[in-house]
Amino acid sequence: MAALIRNLRSGNSLANSSLIPPHLLTSCRGIVSKLFVGGLSFYTTDKILAESFSQFGQVVEAKVVIDRVSDRSKGFGFVTFASEDEAYRALTQMNGKTLNGRIVFVDYAKPQLGEKLGMPIARGPPEPKVDDN
Repeated sequence: MAALIRNLRSGNSLANSSLIPPHLLTSCRGIVSKLFVGGLSFYTTDKILAESFSQFGQVVEAKVVIDRVSDRSKGFGFVTFASEDEAYRALTQMNGKTLNGRIVFVDYAKPQLGEKLGMPIARGPPEPKVDDN
């Protein structure tokens, strides 16, 4: 598991690594069929995102990321496809195209290392304050 984490952090391709056993690669398979979509209009909803990408295959989930404070879109989202081929077709066809009046940029989603693999963020105790009196 440590080799998997090191490989993901270094940016190496999962497929080219000889350190990772095949059963761990199949557990990471969902990464390949999930796409990041950036440059979205503030008016793009989950439904619009799903409808525009459904022409390339079965959309399992389409989610526009919403800011908690302003309750508006952050301008990006994620689309998950049922297969890797459909995701690749959508990536090649939609990257640089217009959606709701904005040019969108599509790429494969990166895994969230801290949350997905159960790695807590260790910050340590706060630094002690020193008085100069």
